[in-house]
Order: sequence, then C-alpha cells, then structure tokens
Amino acid sequence: MFAELHLDNRLLRGLDALDFTEPTEVQQATIPPAMDGKDLLVTAATGSGKTAAFLLPILQHLLENKAPNSGTRALILAPTRELAQQILKDIEALARFTFLSADMVCGGETFKPQAARLRKNPEIIVGTPGRLIEHLDKQTLDFDDVECLVLDEADRMLDMGFQEDVMRIVQSAPSSRQTMLFSATLSHDGMQNVIAHALNEPTSLQLHSHREAKASIKQQIITANDNALKDKQLVWLATNEQFDKAIVFVNTKTAADRLNGYLRHHDVRAGLIHGDLTQEQRKHVMGLMRQGKINVLVATDVAARGIDVKGIDLVINYDMARSGDDHTHRVGRTGRAGNTGLAISLIEPSEWNLMSSIERYLKTRFEKRVIKGMEGSYQGPKKLKSSGKAAGPKRKKSAKKPASKVKRSKDKKPAAPKGPVDHGFAPLKRKR
Repeated sequence: MFAELHLDNRLLRGLDALDFTEPTEVQQATIPPAMDGKDLLVTAATGSGKTAAFLLPILQHLLENKAPNSGTRALILAPTRELAQQILKDIEALARFTFLSADMVCGGETFKPQAARLRKNPEIIVGTPGRLIEHLDKQTLDFDDVECLVLDEADRMLDMGFQEDVMRIVQSAPSSRQTMLFSATLSHDGMQNVIAHALNEPTSLQLHSHREAKASIKQQIITANDNALKDKQLVWLATNEQFDKAIVFVNTKTAADRLNGYLRHHDVRAGLIHGDLTQEQRKHVMGLMRQGKINVLVATDVAARGIDVKGIDLVINYDMARSGDDHTHRVGRTGRAGNTGLAISLIEPSEWNLMSSIERYLKTRFEKRVIKGMEGSYQGPKKLKSSGKAAGPKRKKSAKKPASKVKRSKDKKPAAPKGPVDHGFAPLKRKR
C-alpha cells in the first residue's frame, strides 16, 4: 500500500483519485531510498511504473522542505517531447491537491512564450536536452537552485546524440543535488561516463530486465512475401482483430505517411505521428486517440517512448524494429499496469534474421500465425541454423591442386613468334 511509504496525505489523495492503491515492484524498491535522498541508478523496463517511482519522492521532498530560493528546484530530462508531455501530465495528476507548479521545456514550440513562462519560476521543469541548452545559452534559464535531477530513459538520450548536452546540464546543476538515472539498459558506450559524472555513490537497482519478454504480452509473427501482402494483412488485422486501440510501427516517415493514407482509404480510423509533425499536430492526434475518435495510430519510433494512452492492447510492427531495445519499447506500449496485450510483427524474407536476433536477445520465441487467404508463398526459411537464422546454400569449394603438385616444364623456353613483331612503336630512321 502507498500509505505504508509515509507519503504526504495530499499525494495519497492524488493517488486515490487515480485509483492507484498498490505500488509496482519498481516503485516499492525505488521510493524508500529516493525519499532518503540517495542517488539512484535504476534499470527498469518500459511500463513498469518508473515515472511515479521518481515523481513521488520528488514531490514529497518539495512538500517537506521549503524553497530556500525562488528558482527551479527539480529538473527532469526526457529524450522526446512525447515522454516529457506524459511526465508533466503525471506530475499534474499526482500533485493536484498541492500548490506545486510544473512546466515543460521542449522543441516544437516558439521560444519566447517558453521564456516568458520560465520567468514565473516553476518548481519543476520537464524538458528535452536540446531546448534546455538553448535556454542556458540565452540565459533565460539556470539550474543554480536544482535540488533533484532525473535522467529518464538515459539510454535513449544517448542513442539520440544528446550525451554532450546531458553532460553540460549535469554540470550546470549544484553538486549537492540528488540525482536519479533511469534506463532500460546500461550497455550504451557513453553510459558509464554519464554515470560517473552525474551520480554520487548511487544505489543500484536492477528491475524488470529489458532482455526478458514480458509475460503479459503475447508476441506473434506473420510472414509475408512483400509490402503489398503486408498492406492487406494490416488492413485485415485492423478490421478483424479484437482491440480497443492499436499502434502500427514503421521505420520511416515516408512509410508512415503512405500507410496512414492506405488505412484511411480502407475505412480504418487511423491517425499519424512522426518527427515532421509540429507539437500542435502531435497533441491533436494524441487527443483524438485518447477520445476514441481514432483507434489506430501509425507511428515511427519517435512515438515508441513517451506515449501512454490507456487501452492500447495491440501493437503491430509493419517493419521489424532495428534492434532488440527498440522492439522492447515498441511492444511495451501494450500490456501495461497489469493488463495483457498482443504484439504482431509482419515479417518478409529480408527481416527473418533480424527477427531471429531479437528473439535471442529477449530469450523468447514468437508464435507463428497464419491469416487464412493471406498466407503468401513465403512461410519462413526452408532451413534454419541452430541460432534460428536462415541457413543459406552451402558454397562449393573450388578444387585447386596444391602448388607442389602443379607440373611445370623446366627447360623449355617459349617459342619465338613467327614473322615481325609489332610492339606499337614506329621504326627509327637512320641518319645517312
């Protein structure tokens, strides 16, 4: 029970309003040491409840301790606007019975209105590294009064090339701050450098390994010859599969645009989200999804993190994710908060080995499924290696004789050519 964690009554009222009664495993492990002011290094999978795990201790700290100065007291870094929006929404819900203020600082919004809002000194700022650096450079923001710093989904920030920005922000905050770093994996090349400079003798908690497939998510594959067959299979799933809301993932913005139009042409209530949309366009689409006016969202991986819409019970990978981590974050949009979910990947011949690698990475096997009437000629490789990858045809070795056994004629010189030999030069004329 959350009451056993000695949280402020105003926060308990916020939790009750959200119907949150039992903390998740991540929350149970994280909240007590965080409330003690310790630096934390937490490895936790998407959908494990980690946002509340760092928000509740921060809110508790701000309520218990009066502001020594008037600047921002808590700073939360997120890799994407979508995740930052979701965190801000969670802050507003948990702190609804308090007077704590929060704001979001991300790209995709005009700079001047942001700077004007920051002059009101919100106690909590949630932002993406790039836009925060812009404010630092223009001196419209400083972190001199930051008491709590959170690096959420740190691995994703490093994947997106934000390591230098993150390090600069870390160095701009007081060394006396409390820092909490949350990541799905610690294997990124620059992660140890960030940990060494951002954290001070951290408590390390490894929970819900990202390399283990979640039991709450059923994962299937459907083979296809090519994209033309994938298109038909996708429409069939969108119109015949039982689901409340679904996300279809693709690898490129061009593919997302095309598929969104294709689904709408076939009377599927689809919407679109990718990196080229403005902040207002994204908010509009996500609003339509939450209101149930659309029930299928076509997205690139920019939406794989940060989207938290209730009722997503189906994820379709039209294109296979490029890595095990990306696949995990995609399918993690479903099967959240104790609910079950279904993830279906459409696999054409060139994607089989990638799919097999992801299976090994997650230590699982995906169930193979067939849609009657849309089987296609490709049903997977005819032969498999022990790794699960396709076994290619064996190359025949060319029979070459050993050099020692090659017979060479010893004394014979090449026969002289008959007739004049033309070497390509004109004959020299003698002087008389």
